[in-house]
Amino acid sequence: MLDLTAEKSPLAERDPASAVRDVAWRNPGRYWRALAEATAHLPAPVAVIERDALRHNAMDLLVRAGGIPIRVATKSVRVRAVLDAVLAIPGFRGILAFTLAEALWLAQDHDDIVLGYPSVDRAALSTLLADDALAQRITLMIDDPAHLDLIDSIAAPGQRPEVRVAIDVDASLRAPGLGHIGVRRSPLFSAADVAGFARQVVRRPGFRLVGLQMYEAQIAGQGDAAGADAPIIRLMQSRSREELRRRRAEIADAMLDVAPLEFLNGGGTGSLEFTGTDESLTEATAGSGLLAGHLFDGYRSFQPAPAAAFAFDVVRRPAADIATVLGGGWIASGPAVASRQPEPVWPPRLRTLSREAAGEVQTPLQGEAARDLKIGDRVWFRHAKSGEPAERIDRYHLVADGAVVAELPTYRGEGKAFL
Repeated sequence: MLDLTAEKSPLAERDPASAVRDVAWRNPGRYWRALAEATAHLPAPVAVIERDALRHNAMDLLVRAGGIPIRVATKSVRVRAVLDAVLAIPGFRGILAFTLAEALWLAQDHDDIVLGYPSVDRAALSTLLADDALAQRITLMIDDPAHLDLIDSIAAPGQRPEVRVAIDVDASLRAPGLGHIGVRRSPLFSAADVAGFARQVVRRPGFRLVGLQMYEAQIAGQGDAAGADAPIIRLMQSRSREELRRRRAEIADAMLDVAPLEFLNGGGTGSLEFTGTDESLTEATAGSGLLAGHLFDGYRSFQPAPAAAFAFDVVRRPAADIATVLGGGWIASGPAVASRQPEPVWPPRLRTLSREAAGEVQTPLQGEAARDLKIGDRVWFRHAKSGEPAERIDRYHLVADGAVVAELPTYRGEGKAFL
């Protein structure tokens, strides 16, 4: 249904000049009009994935990672056909799932799944602990002895398969005077913290420690291209890269005396160049860069293609320079700021109203282009993030060569809602 290996991307040959030549999304007018024409017969809201843009992004991730294998983050996709197609490309290997229920579902077809976050889902854990094959395919994430205690309370060692576990390590920056910079994840930070906890894990019967995860959100998830804060962000990220490279090496060295590890995972879409040069890591994780929400437009090191988008119909004209679409309030998670709104991208130079923004049922849009919009016309949007639109729709329409060529069900379209 979806094959991303059929044609070789210029990026796969590391030819930046040809990579930017004659790609449709470099001409917004041509790109968005082609998507509109291809889907004109479909009712709104209509969501699309453009095949060549998706292929471009997948190959770009591989080039930026510099040869280190990339584990695909499912939360940033939530479409099984896309996951399968990307994993068929050499260089992508394994899945990073976001809930255990999701991992159990995906394990029907995949055998290398790491859970990106700890789980206390007793029902899902009971299913895992009752099945030898699932226990071999899925690695649980832990950062506290209580996670091990919970598993043992469900099924004691000797009465269940050996459980594969990986340790989540805080990869944030702790800067003098600024404190914690990054996301709040694991309580484990230093090499001593990690090695001490790891020794507890390996002493516990019924568990096998196989990996570590260190996700540097302050680098991977923070754009550095523009804005008044950009110089400060670049300075912070430079210091964080230096500190993290040193600390990861210390942690990797400390683990040599504790347990043989299958992987040490790091990275994210926004930091693959750094991840690929960190000799302590054996793999990276990425996912958001495949479909490319508009938050990833703000990076200096790469420019993803807008592979996923959705459109709403104009249903009102409350003023000469305002056109109102039905729907639009597909707000991204994170801080409640303007950047989490969907971005109207075609027609160009439309904007939401400051007092209404993107609404649950209607979204007024203002700008010169609104004067030419008629009732029944369509406006195209990009979501701030990559995976979250899949919670709103039951399918993406796959567009290739100017036509809809397939329908790709989302998790929701397959009857699944994990978070």
